[in-house]
Amino acid sequence: MKVFKFGGASVKDAKSIQNVAKLLSLYKGEKLAIVISAMGKNTNAFEKILDASIAKDEASFFAELSLREAFHYEILDALITNSASAIYDEVNVIFNSLKNAYSSDKNRNESYAEIVSIGELLSTKIINAYLQQEGFNSQWKDARKLIRTEDKFLDANIDWAATEQLFTNHFISDFTTNDILITQGFIGHNIDNQTTTLGREGSDFSAGIVAYCCDAESVTIWKDVPGMLNADPKWFDNTIKLDKISFREAIELSYYGASVIHPKTIKPLQNKDIPLFVKSFLNPTEEGTKIHSCTKNDNLIPSFIFKKNQLLFSITPKDFSFIGEENLSDIFQRLSSVDVKINVMQNSALSFSVLVDEEKVPLKEFLELLSEDYNVKYNAGLELITIRHYDQDTIDRLTKNKRIILQQRTRETARIIVAK
Repeated sequence: MKVFKFGGASVKDAKSIQNVAKLLSLYKGEKLAIVISAMGKNTNAFEKILDASIAKDEASFFAELSLREAFHYEILDALITNSASAIYDEVNVIFNSLKNAYSSDKNRNESYAEIVSIGELLSTKIINAYLQQEGFNSQWKDARKLIRTEDKFLDANIDWAATEQLFTNHFISDFTTNDILITQGFIGHNIDNQTTTLGREGSDFSAGIVAYCCDAESVTIWKDVPGMLNADPKWFDNTIKLDKISFREAIELSYYGASVIHPKTIKPLQNKDIPLFVKSFLNPTEEGTKIHSCTKNDNLIPSFIFKKNQLLFSITPKDFSFIGEENLSDIFQRLSSVDVKINVMQNSALSFSVLVDEEKVPLKEFLELLSEDYNVKYNAGLELITIRHYDQDTIDRLTKNKRIILQQRTRETARIIVAK
């Protein structure tokens, strides 16, 4: 059995979904578990509905909801030839349940899981109906009954033992009568059967969970790129496809910010030595990238990761004491309390520096959090350059005409903070 994952870009409209069906026809006769994201940018759109619900902005809530209804019914009309098909009733039920969410008194996190997950429910139900119409032997499966998480609505951790048992009892056995099982990325459930979510871009992780629990032959993530590239084509003209890299290298690249693979996806696959392929849904017969246990190809091609709009904070104790373990522990606890994620950190005798994504930091709250006991200075508008398998010529080329603020190097990785 193989696991396929299709993201929002691969199912963004009716034509894209028809392309998915053509792609799947290349695998006729094989057992496939398919994980699908919300269509296009619908996660963002459902977040707008959530925001309107929390703000009790009735006009915005129902205006956004109406747009989502029109979007999905337009796709349905383009795909489904029988206007009396049961899928129309199923979609109608989902949108009626969403209308009731406006008057809900649930907290924001619980409402987020309930509302934003609807994008995945709609996409998988519509695609399953279309595949069945086109003669595929497929069945829809509810991730909210399969993936068990902790009692947390956002970025929930997996209860692996319970999840494996649920897949054994309610998923794997269905392959005896079906060739394709379709489920949702991004969502799960807690012990009380409330909907939970695995974090933004968590559909890749869902594919890894399915593969782990089913002892899959492989996982393929279908993207709009030919495979995993050594740099983001938005910033580089001459990118190179990485044909084969190790799990370890992929984990390193995802940790440093490579956007192709979700960081949590790779570890469960590594634990069971299940290879991961990144392939193009536009050219499905091409080789793509293979991520597996072998490390011999890792250092053949340098990889570049750029993170713009960075904030560098320099934190110094007001009592002019040295930065010691007690200071670091205190600072980390304060940063954790506002969910700050650190991209780079470095300490000297008297100060501790952290680099963070500007858009993810509540600046005023951050400064207030530290200002009582620390002097805090910061630089904005910086850029973080990460180079895997670097050499000095590459560093010189990428930092030309830029002012280096801070740099760190290990044997394999250089991380450089620059200002224009």
